[in-house]
Amino acid sequence: MLFSLSATHDSSIQNALKPRLLVIVNVFKPDLGGGILFTDLCNGFAERGWDVSVKCAFSYYPEWQDKSGKNGIMIEESREHGLRIERHGLYIPGNPNSLPQRLLHEASFFLSLMRRRPSRGEYDLVMAFCPLIASVAYGVAASRFSHAPLWLNVQDLSAQAAVAGGLAGASARLMLWVQNTLFRRAHAWSSISGSMVGALRQIPGAPKHIFCLPNWLHADMARMLSLQSRTRAETHNPLRLLYSGNVGAKQDLLSFCMAMHHRSDAFEFRIHAGGARVEELRIWLNNIGDSRFLLHPLTSEEELADWLSWCDFYVITERQGAGHAFLPSKLIPAISAGAPILAVCDSDGPLGREVGQHDLGPLISWTDLDLDPIWKTRSDPARTVATWSNNAIRRSRFYTRESSLDRYVECAQAILERHSNRGTGFT
Repeated sequence: MLFSLSATHDSSIQNALKPRLLVIVNVFKPDLGGGILFTDLCNGFAERGWDVSVKCAFSYYPEWQDKSGKNGIMIEESREHGLRIERHGLYIPGNPNSLPQRLLHEASFFLSLMRRRPSRGEYDLVMAFCPLIASVAYGVAASRFSHAPLWLNVQDLSAQAAVAGGLAGASARLMLWVQNTLFRRAHAWSSISGSMVGALRQIPGAPKHIFCLPNWLHADMARMLSLQSRTRAETHNPLRLLYSGNVGAKQDLLSFCMAMHHRSDAFEFRIHAGGARVEELRIWLNNIGDSRFLLHPLTSEEELADWLSWCDFYVITERQGAGHAFLPSKLIPAISAGAPILAVCDSDGPLGREVGQHDLGPLISWTDLDLDPIWKTRSDPARTVATWSNNAIRRSRFYTRESSLDRYVECAQAILERHSNRGTGFT
């Protein structure tokens, strides 16, 4: 019994010595896309000796539906794999393309989070993820209440995305002002690509140093792809195309499908999708009756690994003029599987630069939508397809989990050390 009490006491001391991190994000596992990545990030911090708490929403993305059946006014607390998780209800838009509904979505999440405010000294570091401005707003409040530095992690720029989606005038200026004002309250900034870091530096009052911390291939997907990854030597006939992920205004996938529909070439385009614009895509496909397109719901990660091995090209579309949009996380599992990337986007955005600089596949501009390079690979498949596939696998090594998470923890420690030396000076 004395041994048990001593062990418990030692464990309490060890826990007390762990740095305490609060992560604020809207999506978390089992949500797909960012939800899986943010969960893996928190697990990575826990594996490296941090005490991690998460404040997030009930699962709803990318379907924009209450997937748990628990969304509402309640707050659910749980402990999963050593993480303290607190899930909050929020308004889920019936039409995610509606700006008023999206603003209500943001406001409801902020107000829901504000029902639980941290006490002074409860955390050593607060990390807030953007694209949701609500997460950043609560991060500012949590930092003030707990007297812990705030780390702003920008995955996407909400205000700029809204402007690219058509928001203009006084509303656009107001949204930019709110976003930038909240950003300036953070003590450290980071983003996921050089282009995004460059965009953040244009914000008045941005810090001189902004961490560039790319996303990575999370552990579960890495294990599955290790069995499926292959180098392509030639393409199939009909050509096999795969799209898997969110379909919203930013992707503009329907415009690409319309261009493909007008070609007489043989192809099979499998689309595994969820999101705000899926129904619009489904209606168009039903009306045209083109059997070359196959629309399916989002798959499990295991099934995605199988389809990545199946395809000749993995399709990623990004709306023209989207500006400094984030580097899509769907790129990383695709190149890890050795799939050449068919990118339809601006050449000077993060996706265009990544595909162009590393020669990962055909880079197609929205300006002319010249799709001929896709079929020209058949004239010399050994040179083109094999090169793209080998380049993809080579580039994927940059996005390995352990090295990426080590960089995150090193940055977190640097932030704590810097603010410990300076004194936080919070009031």
